[in-house]
Amino acid sequence: MISLHQINKTFNRGKVNEVKALEEIDLQISEGEFVVLIGSNGSGKTTLLNTISGAIYPSKGQVEIGDQNVTKLPEHKRSRWIARVFQDPLGGTAPELSILDNFRLAALRTQPKRLTIGINAAFKEKVRAQISQLGMGLEDKIHQPMGTLSGGQRQALTLIMTTMDQTEILLLDEPTAALDPKSAEVVMETAQRIIRENQLTTVFITHDLQEALQYGDRLIQMHRGAIRRDLNSEAKKALTYEELANWFK
Repeated sequence: MISLHQINKTFNRGKVNEVKALEEIDLQISEGEFVVLIGSNGSGKTTLLNTISGAIYPSKGQVEIGDQNVTKLPEHKRSRWIARVFQDPLGGTAPELSILDNFRLAALRTQPKRLTIGINAAFKEKVRAQISQLGMGLEDKIHQPMGTLSGGQRQALTLIMTTMDQTEILLLDEPTAALDPKSAEVVMETAQRIIRENQLTTVFITHDLQEALQYGDRLIQMHRGAIRRDLNSEAKKALTYEELANWFK
């Protein structure tokens, strides 16, 4: 589903503050695979996610989604396949708009830009049905402004919004980093259910080692712009918390 071939990314090339963020990355992620990406700050995790999403282009190398070369395809055109949830619960939503209007905007990402999207009763019922799965009681508050919700509620809703239509790839960029433990658990349980039910190809960045062990079926460690370790499902299951913590010593 995702193939990265000899990916390099250098920022500020030729300047005193030049940074080699990615170096000779070769990575293949199969359809439906749930990959957890860990590494210290500056290891290249977010740059890798940005390269997949199209937020940045590689300095060298090729990006493929399926059998299509998307190396120079801009981010908004990759949104046909790719949904992304960021660290900040305030990002990705319009706080002054209602829950329903935010879902309507999300629908416009993958559907023809018709002004009628989100107005009819069928769309409203679809939104209510999706929200009800969270068990938060928000399905009866779809006209409430998004900005009045807690961070955990907004992240959970963002997950549903970004995956309602045609999404094939889900990029999770530390979606629980700004949440309290209880909200983080709800968001990750929601994410895991959505990923499994829709067989989404997923890349999940986290600094939480417990999350890294609990979720996903493949674990990749990045270090100084390169892949240091790549554990398959069997090796990941056998990994202990102590062993994982030792990777960072």
